[in-house]
Amino acid sequence: MSETINTGAQFPTFEKPTVQFNEKGWGPCELPDTFKDVPYQPFSKNDRLGKICDWTSTSNNDKKYQNKYASTFGTGNQYAYYHEEDETTFHLVDTARVQKPPHQRGRFRNMRNSRSGRGRNARGGLNTHGHGMTTLNSKNVKARDTRRGVGKRFGHRGPPPKMRESSVAVRADWASIEEMDFPRLIKLSLPNIKEGEDIATCGTLEYYDKTYDRINVKNEKPLQKIDRIVHTVTTTDDPVIRRLSKTVGNVFATDAILATIMCSTRSNYSWDIVIEKVGEKIFMDKRDHTEFDLLTVNESSVEPPTDDDSSCNSPRNLAIEATFINHNFSQQVLKTGDQEAKYKFEETNPFISEDEDIQVASVGYRYKKWELGSDIVLVARCEHDGVLQTPSGEPQFLSIKALNEWDSKLANGVEWRQKLDTQRGAVLANELRNNACKLAKWTVQAVLAGSDQLKLGYVSRINPRDHSRHVILGTQQFKPHEFATQINLSMDNAWGILRCIIDLVMKQKDGKYLIMKDPNKPIIRLYDIPDNTFDSDDSDDGEGDDGEAFQQVYNYANNSNKI
Repeated sequence: MSETINTGAQFPTFEKPTVQFNEKGWGPCELPDTFKDVPYQPFSKNDRLGKICDWTSTSNNDKKYQNKYASTFGTGNQYAYYHEEDETTFHLVDTARVQKPPHQRGRFRNMRNSRSGRGRNARGGLNTHGHGMTTLNSKNVKARDTRRGVGKRFGHRGPPPKMRESSVAVRADWASIEEMDFPRLIKLSLPNIKEGEDIATCGTLEYYDKTYDRINVKNEKPLQKIDRIVHTVTTTDDPVIRRLSKTVGNVFATDAILATIMCSTRSNYSWDIVIEKVGEKIFMDKRDHTEFDLLTVNESSVEPPTDDDSSCNSPRNLAIEATFINHNFSQQVLKTGDQEAKYKFEETNPFISEDEDIQVASVGYRYKKWELGSDIVLVARCEHDGVLQTPSGEPQFLSIKALNEWDSKLANGVEWRQKLDTQRGAVLANELRNNACKLAKWTVQAVLAGSDQLKLGYVSRINPRDHSRHVILGTQQFKPHEFATQINLSMDNAWGILRCIIDLVMKQKDGKYLIMKDPNKPIIRLYDIPDNTFDSDDSDDGEGDDGEAFQQVYNYANNSNKI
């Protein structure tokens, strides 16, 4: 075979392309004619290439990947289609479900209900009558209507929520200076506040009885009625603070007043504090004949107690009950008697004269000062409730408080007698939820006083309907700083709230001011009030002597209880 080669074939010629040189930048100098009037859509190499067209996008319920094929730079309308020639030829696809005619609706419903019946009544409270018709009994009808909201008339949403009353009536001659809402106060912080320095110590403390640590639900102990005087003296009536104000500090208060301000963001009920500015000094006081020292019950609960004064479970009656339980428990767990050893501070109780022969509660007062910066020195009276001797012989100071159970069913709480021994953490978590403000105040008071331990007692009613007899079901102890961390209480934020109010009052002129928590809003208001407001001769603002009010509900002791 011979192979012939055609040497006369023509090969295509290669023409060199013209390369444009852009002297002013990069890219082409001019746009080619083929790309003129073409919209540009920015894109990223990370964008996924998905479907060209999806007619089932309306029925796509995959919410997790809704933006799966979306552009990184956002969606544009450069490539949107517009039918300009004839709009009448454009129709939307109807994706609605075809509705059955009335005679076919529920055709097999009655058959299923009749088959599922058990005996006379169907399952779930359905009553089956003749001809396959089913009805609900009255109980299930109410439950169904409650779920659907059928039982209410159109436009009626039930009774409005109960509006709480203010702790003090705002008068027309009061000038509002500032409103501080809780979201702003929560963000405040004043870190690096050192431990307070003792200026003076007064009073006598009794030692704690360790046998109360072994109390449990099966070995409960009745709560006794201790006949002792409990002093709750305000700032300006304290003779020691009057003496110290001449040489030390420029802001004066008590631990209860400081704890109320520091834990204000957890409070729901209304409260008020009177502030007097004299020169460069500030005195924080509570008003006379008020419920400031009463312990709230279920203040932060989802369903707080109802305002029914005739009931023993009203907020005021529960507060009185909790206050007396706390006072009696804090004295009962101590070793009393003339033969028992006592811990005495340098000075005696400043609220008792030497010629008085009365039984006073065991309490130790520490007058401490804190440096808050900007030449602000805080002086406050703090309290200890008892003392515990360690094996090494060193004393440990205690803050003793009591939580009380009134009616677990009405309070939507945990049954203490069933859960306290086995699930104490669940009981404490429930109390932290319902009494967040009260527990935070106790913790702040223990931290300010420098207590080594915070003793909590669990006290319950013998009968939920009897609010005069109680039993001790158990005790628990914490270190104040560790417990503050456990309940998410920031002392930096607490100091920040206090410093904010101090700075606000320092900018004002000399006079009398009032801080009040709004009863229905998370707001604290500062008022400028006349100097003669809340004087001792003004009896309209008070509600009578607190001791007399307590006696109407309780017979814990004689009229010697001063609160």
